[in-house]
Amino acid sequence: MRIFIFLIFSLLTQVILAQGIPAGFPVLEERTRINQLLKDSTTSSFLLRPNTSVSFDSVLPFYDPVGLSKYGIEVNTIPLITTIRINTQRPYGWGNYGMVPNVGFQQYVSTGIHAKFKFVSFQFQPEFIWASNNDFQGFGENLSDQEIRDRFHTLNVGDHPERFGTDIYSKFWWGQSKLTFQFGAFEIGGSTQNIWWGPGQFNSLTFSNNASGFPHLTFNTTKPAKTFLGSFEGQIIVGKLTNSGIAPLQNQELNERFFRPLRDDWRYLNAMTITYSPKWLKGIHVGLSRTFQQYSSMMQNDFASYFPIFDPFQKESLFDENGTTVEFDGLGRDQSASFFFRVFSKRYKTEFYGEFGRRDHAFNWRDFILSPEHARAYILGFNKVVSLENPNRFLQIRGEITHQQESINRYIRYSGLGGEFSWHTHGIARGFVQNGIPLGVGIGMGSNVQSIEFALVENYNKVGILLERLANQQDFYYRAFGQQSERKPWIDLSLGFLYDKQFNNLLVSSKLQLIHARNYQWQLDPASTPEFPKGENLTSVMGQLSLIYFWKKREEK
Repeated sequence: MRIFIFLIFSLLTQVILAQGIPAGFPVLEERTRINQLLKDSTTSSFLLRPNTSVSFDSVLPFYDPVGLSKYGIEVNTIPLITTIRINTQRPYGWGNYGMVPNVGFQQYVSTGIHAKFKFVSFQFQPEFIWASNNDFQGFGENLSDQEIRDRFHTLNVGDHPERFGTDIYSKFWWGQSKLTFQFGAFEIGGSTQNIWWGPGQFNSLTFSNNASGFPHLTFNTTKPAKTFLGSFEGQIIVGKLTNSGIAPLQNQELNERFFRPLRDDWRYLNAMTITYSPKWLKGIHVGLSRTFQQYSSMMQNDFASYFPIFDPFQKESLFDENGTTVEFDGLGRDQSASFFFRVFSKRYKTEFYGEFGRRDHAFNWRDFILSPEHARAYILGFNKVVSLENPNRFLQIRGEITHQQESINRYIRYSGLGGEFSWHTHGIARGFVQNGIPLGVGIGMGSNVQSIEFALVENYNKVGILLERLANQQDFYYRAFGQQSERKPWIDLSLGFLYDKQFNNLLVSSKLQLIHARNYQWQLDPASTPEFPKGENLTSVMGQLSLIYFWKKREEK
């Protein structure tokens, strides 16, 4: 069985040949979400993306996908998208289909075709990434050995390089490609496209568009499946994840002294999500997801190893016959589970959502009830649209909080060490990543971020500002520095300017962010003294430009 799965993964990695808007696609996914608040234009819960019931031409009335139909085969083009990001001084930014932490210039390019013949759906949409990958001031200067050991405590349970090698970085990948067989509201097949689980607009606790897609087999809904109880959406995947193979720091001396190398092995992934929209409560959507990853060499040849998503949630049920050893821990499985909801009102043009996740089994239900905050992370967000006199113009206010930092019970649970594992990390399976980039939250291990955006929107045009506060790697900070007063947390405060504009067949989406890093890399200013501590600050700029070109505009009648 293991050989069979490996052969399928190998084939998917080499050749993988429904047209929906890719998860996290600039401008259009946001616009679809706004349209639901304004005119209830889609039944999508936005808890499972991409949803193939939402197509490019359904969002863009002016767009003609250049259809070719012959012998029952329909072929359409996919818009060309290129994203350019420039960072000065240090890396900043996340959520761009595998773009890496980079200083200097970086570009992402993707386009393709979509074809359908009866129940067979084929999408070929490769991606290309190129980054200058310049060096920058990273971690490791002017710190004690114990503080460095504390940093590697986190790095040795993850796979999160601060720089991807020492040369120019480039990658060509199958991207948003997919071959599936569709039956009603369901499809089954193979894919390398990104998936997004949960309601988040900027982040997700499990899967998002932060990393590149990974090869997986999928059984999922393509639109809400209606029943007498309401509508359901869901997905079950079996996937292959790979490590980066890159040491975490630019300082090779520290890597050689403290880093525990990654296994030369791929990781098996099994995950599922299900969402429910009650028939009697319009605008309310709830869902849950569960993921498991494990190194392939540690798998057993039984059903439970290939589909651990059906294991019990309580750890006590996984004890061996002697009642002393948890078989699950010995197999090196990393699991996470999350619950999420989204509530929206067309009347008030508002949505509110949240996601709560845990990455460790509770021992039993009593343990969960008494300590629900153990190994947890959460997301809370909202979106509010205010109509103006012009029916096509409105004010959008949206915000989101993503919190990964371990809760205060870490001091009791881990005997005062100040923390054990951050979100997206594990002692054996290491990071919940694809090629060294987190699959869900992209802001850094143990980091927290608060974002709020104010924008004036008219059709596909937008002018706005973004305010952001990012508390970097708080789990490491409190483990290494505790409550002392000399070294302060590393906090990024940023102001962003947003500008989107439609030029005939071209959509332009741009962002310019000014980032002021207080206590950058937890360094002290040369003038700092224990009596008058002063952190080292760093101001940088991140500019991002996305160009989306639609190959043909619909003829006006």
